[in-house]
Amino acid sequence: MPRFLRNSAILAKIETTYGVDAAPSGAANAMLVSNLTVNPLNAQNVDRALMRGFMGGAEQLVGNAFLDISFDVELAGSGAAGTAPAYGSLLRSAGMAEVVTASSRVEYTPISAQFESSTIYYYDDGVLHKLLGARGTFSMDMTQGNRPVMKYKFTGLDGGISAAANPALTLTGFKPPLVITDPNTADVLFGCTYAAGALSAGTSYPSQGLTLDLGNTVHYTPLLGGQSVDITDRVTVGTISTELTAAQEVAMMASVKSNTLQSIGLVHGNTAGAKVLVFAPAVQMINPKKGNLNGRRLNDFDLRLTPLASNDELRIVVM
Repeated sequence: MPRFLRNSAILAKIETTYGVDAAPSGAANAMLVSNLTVNPLNAQNVDRALMRGFMGGAEQLVGNAFLDISFDVELAGSGAAGTAPAYGSLLRSAGMAEVVTASSRVEYTPISAQFESSTIYYYDDGVLHKLLGARGTFSMDMTQGNRPVMKYKFTGLDGGISAAANPALTLTGFKPPLVITDPNTADVLFGCTYAAGALSAGTSYPSQGLTLDLGNTVHYTPLLGGQSVDITDRVTVGTISTELTAAQEVAMMASVKSNTLQSIGLVHGNTAGAKVLVFAPAVQMINPKKGNLNGRRLNDFDLRLTPLASNDELRIVVM
């Protein structure tokens, strides 16, 4: 009997104890994903290199092994302001802290210690792969004309493989996203401030939106009696393509040359429960390039998001 790629399911649940199966369920922990890729066994094989009086290779021994999985999740509100989105556990296991303000907003900011982890189940049309102690990173695509997505990549300990039927999935917590368009998305603001779920002040620029990459360094660490997946560093970067006047381009180039840091903010969505805000308080613009959109001059920049105080270089607010 054939098996089909579309008959796949992802479940993810925060672990109480690192590396101990949190037993996610299809009813409570199903993830709505796309662009799914799995490496079912990333093994550090050991070659026996035997000398047997004739040529020919020897078998390799399976050594330390872990699993990799990547997928996209649509970036949208939870449906109700102050309710954590269904993908919240993914952000938490990618090194983000979650703070809920009831009836208002849910905020995610990076952390540098006490990282959470998830158990991830991958059902592949009758085969269940388990990732334990999974931690990872993500990037965000919030560019004009596209659906906003978070692109996750997780590494986990090998929790085994078994024959198992796909569970019934409850996916009602995932709300359809709004495409990044002028009616759905506010202008990018430079020099704005953030407080209590809102951006204020700043200068707006026409743009093609933002891409951002949290940039976690994730390693599988094999230790006897203590193997783990660790987040060991973070360098958050991004890109932006803007339309500038001649005077604005000159001023922006001056800020690039002087290593000036400035804030950047963007709000997507128009109604409570369907809004997502992204804010970075101290961004360096580097590597300027000349861009083009239908013959109109654009100015492209790479972005380096730096902490203003600590663990605050990126804020994602669902509200």
